[in-house]
Amino acid sequence: MSQVICYCFGFTDEEIKEDVLKNNGTSKIQQFIVNKKKDGKCACHLNNPKGT
Repeated sequence: MSQVICYCFGFTDEEIKEDVLKNNGTSKIQQFIVNKKKDGKCACHLNNPKGT
């Protein structure tokens, strides 16, 4: 069963693993999240049910 890793954008652990495999060991999803965070478009502390 997949686990949500990014509550802001809904990415799961399985999606990230597939992304890394598809992109020769790098994650475009990770870069997407980093860019959104830099733009202030990340609210994990609000969206994550654990509050982290």
